[in-house]
Amino acid sequence: MNAKDLEPGREIGQVISGSLTDGLMMKLNPEESVEDIRAGRFVVAEGKKNQFFSMITDVVLGTSVKGLLDNPPRRSDLLMQQVLAGAATFGTVKLRPMLMLPHEEADSPADGELRPVKTIPGHFSPVRGATAGDVNRIFGDEETDPKFFNIGTPLDMDDTPVCLNLERFVERSNGIFGKSGTGKTFLTRIALCGIIKNRKAVNLVFDMHSEYGWQGTYEGDRDAVRGLKQYFADRVTVFSLDPESSRRRGASIDFEVKIPYSQLTVDDIILLQNELNLTPTTLETCYALLGRFGDQWFSRFLKMDSDAVTDFCDTNNVNQNAISALQRKLKVLAESCKSFLIDDSVHTVDVDAVKAIIGNLDSGKHVILEFGQHHQPLRYMLVANILTRRIHHKWVEKKERSLARRGPEPPQLVITIEEAHKFLNHELASQSIFGTIAREMRKYNVTLLVVDQRPSGIDPEILSQVGTKITCLLNDEKDIDAVLTGVSNASGLRGVLASLDSKQQALVLGHAVPMPVVVQTRIYDDEAFRTSMGLLPTANLDKLIKDDIATDFD
Repeated sequence: MNAKDLEPGREIGQVISGSLTDGLMMKLNPEESVEDIRAGRFVVAEGKKNQFFSMITDVVLGTSVKGLLDNPPRRSDLLMQQVLAGAATFGTVKLRPMLMLPHEEADSPADGELRPVKTIPGHFSPVRGATAGDVNRIFGDEETDPKFFNIGTPLDMDDTPVCLNLERFVERSNGIFGKSGTGKTFLTRIALCGIIKNRKAVNLVFDMHSEYGWQGTYEGDRDAVRGLKQYFADRVTVFSLDPESSRRRGASIDFEVKIPYSQLTVDDIILLQNELNLTPTTLETCYALLGRFGDQWFSRFLKMDSDAVTDFCDTNNVNQNAISALQRKLKVLAESCKSFLIDDSVHTVDVDAVKAIIGNLDSGKHVILEFGQHHQPLRYMLVANILTRRIHHKWVEKKERSLARRGPEPPQLVITIEEAHKFLNHELASQSIFGTIAREMRKYNVTLLVVDQRPSGIDPEILSQVGTKITCLLNDEKDIDAVLTGVSNASGLRGVLASLDSKQQALVLGHAVPMPVVVQTRIYDDEAFRTSMGLLPTANLDKLIKDDIATDFD
């Protein structure tokens, strides 16, 4: 790729046709190589009255000579190919205008108002590559405004950051999508670092694979990368369901999580109906148990012998086969989770994990809950639902008290969940606390950051309400359709999404950016990233880390 050919600000073609609904067609200048034009690149069409900030969505080969393609020049006839290039044969590029700005306001970024596109530029309007000034005008500059945070650079513009508006990002639920191995976890860490650094919200991260707390892994031969705790030691608290796993990894944790049986509700079991293969009839018996035993229903049910089960069925008109099947499966659940799920009718739970998490979040500390070896979907879904339900209830209570002027407003809370389709699929979205949060959006200051490789598994109603989508490469057509649900010009963006590289590229669109943009994502945990987060030089930091680990084990 010739860097000169892709120089920002250079004219690369002219508008030759188009419409407001279908976008613009640009004829590529003869000196430009069609192979240097990439879907997703950011360009500006210069109309007589307005600048049109646009994205390249497709590249097409064209010809002005009828029949030429039926009798092409031989491959060895280079002279003929050069004669035809640019006049008889040329490249055409499809553009999608996203925003417009009147020329008289273009030199005054502070006053200029970026507007939705309501018209198009005329024939032969020049099209140029976007400059750093164009990018900063549209996406903001983190150097001058702390609400902006750099997540990467536009294609072919290595030194020009594209920023998320973090204030808009945290006020609605968001999604980070992509097939396995495309860098979703790294993107999530970058977004979380921005929120923490700029103090725009508090985070609760359900860390399914122990990637966010003390340190994470990197595909390939590179060393492990630092987690959020190493970046923001005094502002991040790490809870663990599996402290032994944390110790084996040399990770620093602050609390061990134990959950009493009495905190389990019927809704928690309903969320697991697919994992436990429970029928609706079987689930109905849970309500009968709850009505009989109250919050001790789970503990009392597990201890019931066959005679007690028969008596309960006769008294409550419950199907005995259904309740016996339910008991067997809940015993398997209890056994699977016995290291952190405690029968509080027999054993005392010293620390209420939910109260400890709420206390940290309320004081402005970010919480990472590591699952260690308990990352199986059944356990992950159970714990995430129990804790989120109680935390959400507390946030609703605090919000309502603040509206009545009887207390402070709760801090903005972002809850990060992986494997989101298991919580938000069509069958469970209406019953899951995560579905409730996604639908309520910012009403109670709680939003979601969902991380998933199967967005098609998420209920379409929920997905259409996701504010900002950061999407890495997806191959499945259903997943691509799901991500573009409710997005204008979805057909043009499909090609852009399909053309992403397999790593370190993402399409960003939605509430936190003024227009869709493809970014080369910044590298997490390299020297530049560490410096931007305010960390010490690597040599000094590594010494502090070793000293800290040595102190923990002493």
